[in-house]
Order: sequence, then structure tokens, then C-alpha cells
Amino acid sequence: MNISKQKFKLSIKLLIYIIIIYLIYTYLYYNYSIKIPCLFHEITNLYCPGCGITRMIISICKLDFYQAFRYNPLLFILMPFFVIYGIIYYINWLNNKKTIINKKVWNILLIIIILYMILRNIPYFSFLAPTIIK
Repeated sequence: MNISKQKFKLSIKLLIYIIIIYLIYTYLYYNYSIKIPCLFHEITNLYCPGCGITRMIISICKLDFYQAFRYNPLLFILMPFFVIYGIIYYINWLNNKKTIINKKVWNILLIIIILYMILRNIPYFSFLAPTIIK
């Protein structure tokens, strides 16, 4: 394996920046109730496929997996696949290799996401909307 040291250092810096941003956001979220609004939801009053993802990630970090699932069921289910893909992509990127995903997979994923967005805005499927469980 011919790992690029420059790329590895860059990825470590990026990881540190992400952790710092996460810690700042978490501090602002819990101490001042500053939240990232969904612009799509604010403008249209409809839920996009990503609505609830920030709260989902915070719930996962608190190990509250059921609440995380309730915030965004689709992305919660797809997260392991995205993590695995991200790891594979990262390793290939370090080794100067390309990661290729079949277009059929991307098309199926796109169709699922669009259907999910439509369904979570139909009253009969309101359980797909971001929900707080107490």
C-alpha cells in the first residue's frame, strides 16, 4: 500500500476540524438552544429527506438509538452503509485508487429517498416525520 502522507495529514486535520465544530455546535445547542433549521421545511412546511438528521446524530452520540431512529428512520437505517462506503472511499483515496459505485445503486437510492420524502409528508405516514419520544 502506497499511502500518501500528505493526504493522511490532511484527513487528520479535517477530522480535528469536524470534532471542534461538533463540540461547538453541541455546546450552543444545549446551552443556548441554537439549532440548525431546515430551510426546506422553513419555506415549504414540508419535511425533506434530511429533516431530523442533526438531532439524529446528537441522539446517536448520546447512545439513544431509538430516538435517533424516530428523528430520521431512513437515514438511520442507511447510516451503516454510508459509513462502510466512507471507510472504503477513504482507504482508496489514501492509496490513490478510485471508488466506483454502480449507477443502478445510485438510481435506486435516489428513488428511495424521493419516495421517502413524499411519504413522510402524507398524513397517513406521519410516523416518518421527525418525532420526539418522551
